[in-house]
Amino acid sequence: MEQEELVIEMRDITKEFGTFKANDQINLQIKKGEIHALLGENGAGKSTLMNILSGLLQPTAGDIFMNGQKVEISNPTVANKLGIGMVHQHFMLVDAFNVIENIILGSEPTRGGVLNKEEAEKEIEELSKRYGLEVNAHAKISDISVGMQQRVEILKTLYRGADILIFDEPTAVLTPQEIDELMEIMKGLISEGKSIILITHKLNEIKKVADRCTVIRRGKSIDTVKVEDVSSQELADMMVGRSVSFRTDKKSIVPQEAVLKVENLIVKDSRGLEAVKNLSLEVHAGEVLGIAGIDGNGQTELIQALTGLRKVESGKVFVKGEDVTNAHPRKITETGVSHVPEDRHKYGLVLEMSLAENIALQTYYQKPLSNRGILSYREINRHARDLIEEFDVRTTSELVPAKSLSGGNQQKAIIARELNRDTDVVIVAQPTRGLDVGAIEYIHKRLIEARDHFKAVLLVSFELDEIMNVSDRIAVIHQGQIVGVVRPEETSERELGLLMVGSSLAEAQAELKQKEGAL
Repeated sequence: MEQEELVIEMRDITKEFGTFKANDQINLQIKKGEIHALLGENGAGKSTLMNILSGLLQPTAGDIFMNGQKVEISNPTVANKLGIGMVHQHFMLVDAFNVIENIILGSEPTRGGVLNKEEAEKEIEELSKRYGLEVNAHAKISDISVGMQQRVEILKTLYRGADILIFDEPTAVLTPQEIDELMEIMKGLISEGKSIILITHKLNEIKKVADRCTVIRRGKSIDTVKVEDVSSQELADMMVGRSVSFRTDKKSIVPQEAVLKVENLIVKDSRGLEAVKNLSLEVHAGEVLGIAGIDGNGQTELIQALTGLRKVESGKVFVKGEDVTNAHPRKITETGVSHVPEDRHKYGLVLEMSLAENIALQTYYQKPLSNRGILSYREINRHARDLIEEFDVRTTSELVPAKSLSGGNQQKAIIARELNRDTDVVIVAQPTRGLDVGAIEYIHKRLIEARDHFKAVLLVSFELDEIMNVSDRIAVIHQGQIVGVVRPEETSERELGLLMVGSSLAEAQAELKQKEGAL
């Protein structure tokens, strides 16, 4: 590869945290006008490498070259001046500010020492039109969708003059429609001469948009390949270092009694509007009931109502026949409910606390983790080490703060805590968000094991292939109501898609029949 083709070259990058090598002599070369995927397991070192490129971290060893010239990227301001911008997995936005204020924050244009918002608004409008990033410039961040928030993050980097954009797990919180829109936005950016580094676990997205892919495993670069020359299976095997199965093996079992019953539930959202409307469902011992739907159709409010985090306006929730409607979260968990929340930072972890303390959060007050109100840190740490090994949580120690783990390993720690408990109901929301294929394979296996031990599993996911793969029955939610219940072997993603936008089951089946007849 000729030197002048490369806009970025990272040579022998090593990053050590104490005795742990997050990056071990990694080499990465980015061409002008390409989408270059960075693929690896959770904790493989991808985000660390990109944090070095964007100036958030300094390498222990190694060099960075831009257009053939060696550069020192000492902080994010230097990276911005060099034209490097990063769209982070967890958005760096101020909820109380509007779109314009977030985009210009730290790079405010002034005229005579006074903030010139009109100039900023004009430039943002031009950028949004040029790159197909339509946003409401005056809307508050707290009032716009996750997909729109991501557009704001992209506009932030473009406003600062970025020619090299780093996307860190950009589709982890997006709906299928928003993912398609983002893919088109990326192609538009490339056509304008930008270069993109895409950190993702989703192999179908790499196949759809990436030109080349560098695979990292346990801190080392394994290979760089042309995406068109390899299959998704080959990429997955390269990433994990073994053969990975995309299908979850399920033995056929006969579900038992309904363990979780929801009757005529009404729940309001934070604006006081009905988000869950007269919803009823049952989950039986020995089955996985998957809830499919576009984000924002009441899934969050439903889960929060079932787990005691949001008030039920009317209706009933029963666990093993016991009425737990509006009970305290601890009462619900002690009745026999495990909960993997969709927002791991807000509801799943206390980020400043150690990994061991987080793993003990649900049981710290019980023996053997405590005795007569006194915590036994020896038992808490031993318990954590056992689960870290069993669930393959990648960490240097159980004593590190939870915030130091990669997003995927944070998720595995929550899954370990909740599935290890002896409960009858397992409520999981977006359990594999941000996880690599090896971890997804493992977590699906654990959910099926829970079902095989006659637990009732309620799975909420925006990933249709996950819903189809793991569920025994699928309930589709639209505008807070269940519009149809189907079996995965008797439906298709197209039929589910029609139900998700509000068609009844009969209407969806009729439309698909009509389309088949026209072919």
